[in-house]
Amino acid sequence: MAGKHEAEDGEEAGVKAPAKSKKLLIIIVAAVVVLALGGGAYFYISKQRAAAAAEDGEEAAPAKAAAHATPKVPPAYLPLDSMVVNLADPGGERVAQVGITLEVSDAHAVDTVKLFLPTIRSGVLMLISQRTAEQLLSQEGKQKLAKDILRETAKPFGGGGEEPEHLEESAPKKKKKAAAKSEHAEYPVVGVLFSSFIVQ
Repeated sequence: MAGKHEAEDGEEAGVKAPAKSKKLLIIIVAAVVVLALGGGAYFYISKQRAAAAAEDGEEAAPAKAAAHATPKVPPAYLPLDSMVVNLADPGGERVAQVGITLEVSDAHAVDTVKLFLPTIRSGVLMLISQRTAEQLLSQEGKQKLAKDILRETAKPFGGGGEEPEHLEESAPKKKKKAAAKSEHAEYPVVGVLFSSFIVQ
């Protein structure tokens, strides 16, 4: 009988063993499939991110190359004394108190600009006195004034002050901007900053 029980146990063990191994095999296959899908998804997402980064890199590369092409010299700043000017409003009762700082191409150009400061200051006072309070209170008015002051600072150094007529009439806007940039590039004053701006 002992042999009979051993034979039955062996048959039960044989029947149970394949059932357990089938379940184990299914679990292993499912785990491999899940890992394969997860790996594929990770690979796809990382490839998409790399492609997006490469596109961004291509757009940023010319800008970086242009930035590295010309070594930048830190600009120097030349503050002017605050100016109080009567405005062109009817009645002449409105005034503007304006603080201006000139951005100069480099420290050596500061001395050159200082030589012409009385002429520059007089021109700036004349420009401001031609404006009304309404013009100076708007953002566009301030930007136009800064542009006009920059043009005025070029006059002592040979700047004509006005855009050439052939640029005004026929040239596209991009050509005008390029001409204006090249015109301002040779003059020592490269920017106009307002340090204070009060209209009363």
